[in-house]
Amino acid sequence: MKKYLIYALALVWMGCGSGMPDHIEECPSIIPQPSQMMCFDGSWSSEAGMTIEVNERSKEEGEWLADWLDKRMGARPEILQKRSKAPGKGNIYLNVIKGDTTSEGYTIQVHPDFVWITAESGHGIFNGLQTLRQLAGAEFEVRGGSTLTLPFIMIEDHPQFGHRGMLLDCCRHFMEPEFVKRYIDLLAFHKMNTLHWHLTEDQGWRIAIEKYPLLTEIGAWRTEEDGSRYGGFYSRSEMEDIVAYAKRQHITIIPEIEMPGHSVAALAAYPELSCRQVPVEVEHEWGVFKDIYCAGNDSTLAFLKDVLLEVMEIFPSEYIHIGGDEAPKFRWEHCDKCQQRIQTMGLADEHELQSWFIGEINTFLQQHGRQLIGWDEILEGGLPKGTAVQSWRGMDGGMQAALSGHAVVMSPTSHCYFDYGLDATDVEEVYGFDPIPAELPDSLHRWILGGECNMWTEHAPQETVDSKVFPRMVALSEVLWSYPESRNYGEFHRRLTDHYSMLDALGVDYGFECVPIQINARTGSGGMDVEAVAQLDPVSIGWSSAAMPEEVMDYLGPLHITGRQEMVFHTQWKGKTYGDIPFGVCFHRGINHDFKLNYAYSPFYTGGGDSALVDGILGTTNFRDGHWQALQFENMDIEIDLGAETELNGIATRFYQYNNAWIFLPTEVVISAANAAGEWTEVARLKHTIPLEEKGQFIHEFTLDRAFTASKIRMEAINIGKNPDWHDSPGEPSWLFCDELILK
Repeated sequence: MKKYLIYALALVWMGCGSGMPDHIEECPSIIPQPSQMMCFDGSWSSEAGMTIEVNERSKEEGEWLADWLDKRMGARPEILQKRSKAPGKGNIYLNVIKGDTTSEGYTIQVHPDFVWITAESGHGIFNGLQTLRQLAGAEFEVRGGSTLTLPFIMIEDHPQFGHRGMLLDCCRHFMEPEFVKRYIDLLAFHKMNTLHWHLTEDQGWRIAIEKYPLLTEIGAWRTEEDGSRYGGFYSRSEMEDIVAYAKRQHITIIPEIEMPGHSVAALAAYPELSCRQVPVEVEHEWGVFKDIYCAGNDSTLAFLKDVLLEVMEIFPSEYIHIGGDEAPKFRWEHCDKCQQRIQTMGLADEHELQSWFIGEINTFLQQHGRQLIGWDEILEGGLPKGTAVQSWRGMDGGMQAALSGHAVVMSPTSHCYFDYGLDATDVEEVYGFDPIPAELPDSLHRWILGGECNMWTEHAPQETVDSKVFPRMVALSEVLWSYPESRNYGEFHRRLTDHYSMLDALGVDYGFECVPIQINARTGSGGMDVEAVAQLDPVSIGWSSAAMPEEVMDYLGPLHITGRQEMVFHTQWKGKTYGDIPFGVCFHRGINHDFKLNYAYSPFYTGGGDSALVDGILGTTNFRDGHWQALQFENMDIEIDLGAETELNGIATRFYQYNNAWIFLPTEVVISAANAAGEWTEVARLKHTIPLEEKGQFIHEFTLDRAFTASKIRMEAINIGKNPDWHDSPGEPSWLFCDELILK
């Protein structure tokens, strides 16, 4: 292929009377990495008087380029439509040739006399123009100038996947219309082609529906914990304007209208659509809630079809996303209408009722020339024919859907949830993502449409979105565009480093690539050594006691801790502050002794492995920090062998509660001790008075402050087993999270 490109370029240049420049190995940094690229010594330049030559099928892209150059050069180039195949000297020629009109590929030739971009579609030309912007450089992007200069180069480029997108949640936090447009620009610049617009939720209904005005009069606004009113919505004209703007940028907007769950905001406006038919308020907390659309009520389907008719008038996308995720069946189980529907339709249970419900919506959308896509929960109870699946709970849902002949968009939490912290998903993790499951037969790869990054905004108001999305989206753009055999993280990281200047030029307030330091704790002589190792270069590191965070000291080397110390690390990189990185250790008498786990912990929350509860490392209020060990439904039971009878001054152990995530404190913690003969005696039952209903995320420490003698210690933490009836997911297996068993 490279020989062909050189030959083709040589023919063009020789045909124009220009000598062949020398080939060079070092090429400009372009993201996503082009499929094929050959670089040559020298550059083409043209002043403001250049002409943009187009044919009939590239006129719109010519207008886009003229506008872009006008803003940077202070003069709008003339656009000349012509049939000639030979570009004029000093001009840029955009040439759409016959072929696949859905193709997004392109070729670029930067010749000594002209620039020639060729594609089979206007979208391909547009993608080539985004590459041209990177070739022009960050300085020209932000400041412009009287001359446009591009390096001599030949590029042939095309994407691996046809669906390359980002979900933007505008419900948990509202995003202004201009902000949405800005993200359309950023997606297009990185050759992404889809904005998945999350418009309805428990916490807010953001899309104006003319037939149901209460959806925005009531459903778009919530009362916060402090009594303030929060919300917003998009008028029809605003959405139509955004859709038209996206079309010019070759971005497809897929709207998401959640059903049957995540619908509290709609039910607050129209409570008759719920099973209970009682007033509810728009939610101000995050989580999963019992109240969902009533599947036994005919008026519910009529309402949703009316809504979708207006949605389809605004959004021309092939796919309409209907959510389908996290829909508790509790209300349906106790609803006479839903139970009657199950009986009348001959359905087995509430899961099949959801499948029937989704099937009705699917049929309606297909009757109007659209396709349904939903989260992987729509697989439960059977998947209606013709539906597509967005797999978020790992890759298995997408795998199952592809095996059944359904189109799939991959966005697993492991690689694509950008609301997660960098400790869970950093740039390198994103770059290692492959949307095609390794086990999927080659013949079924065609069902994998591509992937998306998901920007959920429970904890991300508009001003923080950039720092969460970037630079991770840059990595995903290359994953979805390029082919696995051409990807190398080290080489990508070199280009990413160069790309930061372009992100600066685009006004992106990007965040960090990874957690800037790795904190290691090792047991030393009479204490623990805590070391902070820089993961970025250069990064400045400071630390302070958690009790006095304002007294920051320079980190000069490992810290030796002889007792218990909770500390905070402070870091800066490229003038950006990462934020506090809490870390705690406790050197205690249970460390370095044999132990036995009488339970199997979750592979998702290992706490670092078998020794998590006796490693001296304390967890933080982030239960995903890697230092919490957890299990579902069962009790947590550990024994520590002290080797000989030992005088202890007490015991402490820490558990976590966040009932929205099904994490509860144990009902009690039973402490037992064995003597040298192996005879066990119960020492204490440690209880608490914190209600299971207590909201928020917090740590509770169970303590025993009295001396006793033991050869072995046993701790059994009693799990509540299942979520209580008052919970929004009643009956589901509850979690126990513990970070350490401290022997004093």
